[in-house]
Amino acid sequence: MYEHLVLKEQGRLVEVHLNRPQVRHALSRALMREITAVARALSERTDIDVVILTGDARCFSAGADLNDAQAWADDSLSTVQRRDMTGTGFRMCKAWEEMPQITIAAIEGYAVGGGLALSLACDWRVLAQDAFVSLPEIALGIPLTWGTIPRLVNLLGPAKAKRLTILCERVAAPEALSLGLVDYVSDKGQAMVRAQALAAQTLAQPAATMRMSKESVNAAATALNHATSYMAHDQIALAASSPESRAARGQALR
Repeated sequence: MYEHLVLKEQGRLVEVHLNRPQVRHALSRALMREITAVARALSERTDIDVVILTGDARCFSAGADLNDAQAWADDSLSTVQRRDMTGTGFRMCKAWEEMPQITIAAIEGYAVGGGLALSLACDWRVLAQDAFVSLPEIALGIPLTWGTIPRLVNLLGPAKAKRLTILCERVAAPEALSLGLVDYVSDKGQAMVRAQALAAQTLAQPAATMRMSKESVNAAATALNHATSYMAHDQIALAASSPESRAARGQALR
């Protein structure tokens, strides 16, 4: 069913593996549409209670595909077309955040930019001991969007959210854990094993009350998220068309 995803189903658990290894699972529009579609399809299933999202042993995802991102500043597209394009990541993350199942991101190597943004839409994150995360969007001349800033504020508070967003630092696993950016740190190469163990713990709980509890927590935590991020599509289009943004992305693609 999917060109860029591999699904593995084991009873009430489904593993979703990103499958663009040649470009480090960069999030092209095609891949993001598939990630959105699989979230919506799995959301309809009452026989699945946990979903693990992962990349491979090298990385989780290198973030948004900058080759696709060139179209954000394409003046030949209508405003409606550009808004639809820049909203792809927002819709993807929202679909994962709204899944009724418990979702776990298993991260080896690194999760950068949109890769980290996607993992933040999951309930829990497991990061390998030698891995790192970062949000380099501002260094590329674009704002951090996809609904990520309110999620960061919910997890870390405003000061740490600004630090990660503005300074574009690489954050190693131990510090990511202490900040509250990830929930578990595994041994190298064992992120999926730890995520599977966490899934087993979750599956031991009554499914209906688990779903109710997740919905209650999300309702409290995300009540204002849409109000603070619905203009993100327009922020990307505006920033991406500036000379400094074009130059930053061009440098990154060399």
